Amino acid sequence: MIFVQLKGHDYLYQVKDIIKLFFENDIVKEKSDFEVKKGIFIYTELRKRNICFEIETVILNDGFCCYKNIHHFKPFSYLDEPEEKTIKREVKREIYIALSNFTNKKLPWGFLTGIRPVKLVHKLLSRGLSYEKIWGILQDYYFVSKEKLKLLFDVAKSEKEILDNTKPHMISIYIGIPFCKSRCLYCSFTSNSIDKYKDFVLGYIEALKTEIKGVQQIIKEKGYKIQNIYIGGGTPTAIDEKNLEVLLTEIEKTFDFESIGEYTLEAGRPDTITKEKLSLIKNFSVNRISINPQTMKDKTLKLIGRKHTSQDIINCFYMAREMGFGNINMDVIAGLPGENIKDFENTMNYIKTLNPESFTVHTMAVKRASKLTENAKFDFAPNKEASLMIDLASEYAKKMNMHPYYLYRQKKMAENLENVGYCKKGFEGIYNVQIMEEKQSIIALGAGGISKVVSPEDSSVKRAFNVKSVELYIKNVDEMIMRKKLLVKNFPYNQNARQIKP
Repeated sequence: MIFVQLKGHDYLYQVKDIIKLFFENDIVKEKSDFEVKKGIFIYTELRKRNICFEIETVILNDGFCCYKNIHHFKPFSYLDEPEEKTIKREVKREIYIALSNFTNKKLPWGFLTGIRPVKLVHKLLSRGLSYEKIWGILQDYYFVSKEKLKLLFDVAKSEKEILDNTKPHMISIYIGIPFCKSRCLYCSFTSNSIDKYKDFVLGYIEALKTEIKGVQQIIKEKGYKIQNIYIGGGTPTAIDEKNLEVLLTEIEKTFDFESIGEYTLEAGRPDTITKEKLSLIKNFSVNRISINPQTMKDKTLKLIGRKHTSQDIINCFYMAREMGFGNINMDVIAGLPGENIKDFENTMNYIKTLNPESFTVHTMAVKRASKLTENAKFDFAPNKEASLMIDLASEYAKKMNMHPYYLYRQKKMAENLENVGYCKKGFEGIYNVQIMEEKQSIIALGAGGISKVVSPEDSSVKRAFNVKSVELYIKNVDEMIMRKKLLVKNFPYNQNARQIKP
């Protein structure tokens, strides 16, 4: 148990964020006094001194003071942020320094806790700061390690060309297929068993057709041009060929493909892929697919709930290659339950042999809506070799002549690490970059879809949410369209959009 007392501020959420970096599974409880004789007690007080502030931070361990510091500062931000935001950050920084001192730990990302660390680099660049200046800020102020800084800057430089070429009238389309053969142990996405929901698939596809038509009307009225289409899930190939063909036909019949550069479909799980489905997909304009092993260890595949073998993955990959798919992505997970560094190296050896155009290495994260959290019978402890696995993936990427092109982080990741996408030159997943860096508006269709409209003036983001339930989505698809109309009506990108050409 960890006790916290706040005085002069109410930034408990931010304080907890930092505490959980050091003590993953401990319960944090707010306390009103210093009477703590057992356990860790953290005291943080904010005081104003004329135009400056000071933060006092104290740590008691079993009643004994083992850390105390008073930090004086004047609120300042390179991003011209509100004063309160800079003060919150200073409180977080002081808690990090205190706990780093107390535990004798230095975390690879310092006290940087956001999902999109590369976005911070791009913001600072847009303010006219040099890479060297930004490096210094992240290293000296945020305490990010040199290894993570190099990764961060490699990704930022790879993304910059893509983002610089993003015009205000360009958008991406996401279409969600919330069905799977089974739900993986770690999954928290909107996903339903295809066997249980098979009677809803036809109605779902019909509702999607309605939403596609409604979104196209919005696109026409606003003068948007589609840069990318991404069909994800769930697992899109979980639905039968007939419904998949209806969906793909509607997409190409309705949307203008003149400006589309990337069209991705997640084939995902080998137990949903057939020669007939791949042949069908190849007949349309899809130019990028994913075949995701997660691991090449059969025992782990069974444990996490995937109903296929490592050999099935190999067979599906080569079948796709023989059918002419020249841009294949593969996803793997570092830190899966029960796996060690040798298991992960075995997986990476297979990836190297298969030689896809890109792969993404995800760090295992225990998400709130996953079976790992929902079901008490799973006693999962974070994998302590996850960091070694992430480093190994980077080494294999170099051997495969790949570079990191996008990066993001999630809460409750093993060892507070990251997810990284690697690719061969020219095979960057444009949609992945756009959704992470939030420089482009994305209209999301289907159950659980989250549409985001980005303002070109100040890069602020407004969102519209589709319902997650398949049944409610089918019944209320017209309302989902209306939500998007209201979103873009109140947040237009350009009054003269129709005259802008790609």
